[in-house]
Order: sequence, then C-alpha cells, then structure tokens
Amino acid sequence: MAKKDAVFYGILAAFTGMLIWSIVVIFLFTPSAQEQAGGLAQKIFYFHVPVAFATYLSGAVCFLGSAIYLARPSENANAWARAGSDCAAFFGTMVLCSGPLWAKKAWGVYWTWDPQLTTLLLSVLVYYAVTLLRAFAGDGAAERRFAAALGIMGAVNLPIIHYSVQKWGGNHPTVNRAGGGGMDSSMKLAWYLGICALTLLLPPMVLWLRQRAALLQAQLDHAWEEAVTRGVIDIGADDEDAGAVHAAAGVSPKS
Repeated sequence: MAKKDAVFYGILAAFTGMLIWSIVVIFLFTPSAQEQAGGLAQKIFYFHVPVAFATYLSGAVCFLGSAIYLARPSENANAWARAGSDCAAFFGTMVLCSGPLWAKKAWGVYWTWDPQLTTLLLSVLVYYAVTLLRAFAGDGAAERRFAAALGIMGAVNLPIIHYSVQKWGGNHPTVNRAGGGGMDSSMKLAWYLGICALTLLLPPMVLWLRQRAALLQAQLDHAWEEAVTRGVIDIGADDEDAGAVHAAAGVSPKS
C-alpha cells in the first residue's frame, strides 16, 4: 500500500469513528431545543453548520487552485481548482437541502429569501456553472481559464455568506458568532465532534479523491491524443465523435 493511500485510509477510519460518535452524542446525550428553535429538528444544526464550513473550505481550495492556474497553468493546479468547485457545489447542495428541514420547524416555511440563504444559493449556482462548464465546454486552455475565473468569482462571495446575517439581519440565528448569542455547554461536545468529522476530515478526503480523479482523467486524455497523433489508434472520419466520447468517459473503443 502506498504511503498516500495509507494516509487516506487512516483519515477515512478517523472520519467514520468520529461520525458514529457524533451521531450517538447528538441523538442520545444532547437535549433538544425549544419548540421555537425547531425542537428535535434543531439537531440538524450539528451537521448543517459543519457542512457549511466544508463549503467554505472547498471554495477556498477552488480559489487557490484557480489563482495558481491563471498565474502558472499546470495540470495539478487545474485538478485542484476542479476538485474545489465540484466539492463546493456538493457541500453547498447538502447545506441547501438540510437547512430547509430545520427552517420548516423553526420558521414555518422551507425557504425564505434570507440574506444568508440567498448569497449561499448564488455561490452554489456559480460552482455548478463551473462544473457544467468543465463537463460540457471542452478542456482547452480558454475553457480552463474561464472556469478558473468563475471559480475565483465564486470564492469572493463566500465571506459575504458568512457575515451577511450580521450586516443585513434576516432570520438566521447568530449562535457562536461575534456579537451573537453563544452556545450552551450541553451542545459543545456534539458541536466539536461535528466540526471534526464534517469540516476537518470529510472535505480533505473528498477533495483529494476528486483531484486525483481529475489528474488521472487528464493523463488518460493526453495518452489517447498522443496515441491518435502517432497513429497507434486509427480513428476514421466517421468515428471521431465516438472516439471523443470514449476518451471523455475514460473507455477505449473496441477495435
């Protein structure tokens, strides 16, 4: 087993143990909130907020990878930028799905155009735009630069998401924020376990897997193009589109 693989499996084992521990603590030892705060549904907080932080972390990775790629293009920087945008869209979707379940109990509606919700939705849409651009617009230098520029734009909005509730108000609670309410001691263990599992352990694993997949896909595409250029693989005029599809899917066409 390679050293990197050993590290990955170690993090995976730690994440699994931490997640199981956090679920036990959250549902068996942490009291439910008052009805006006959502009651039992408030326990979503211990998953919802750490995943939101994971969105910020993924967006930061996308920002750094995109900025490095624009300054000095490389496959590694492009792979990290792609991993960051894909994971930011993934974690952002988890936030947008878990939040309304809590909101329905606490606010009486699944969705309200709260400043924090609106800015988060805009950011997630930007990251989905980056993901779709990379998936369907090709993988040329111009497309990569445009995707990197969009990735930077998506990251610029992340601080606005976090501080919008303080600047513009809204329905979102201000627990554990400067000038906010604070957190009861009975909540702290579940809170820290959620942060460890879903912010510190899960995002690095998913980001690393996505970056590795992007690098392997790029290497496969380059190998395919090199084989076609050298005449190792003969693609007729009628088969060029099929060959491109096979290359994008990572499958070699049968001779």
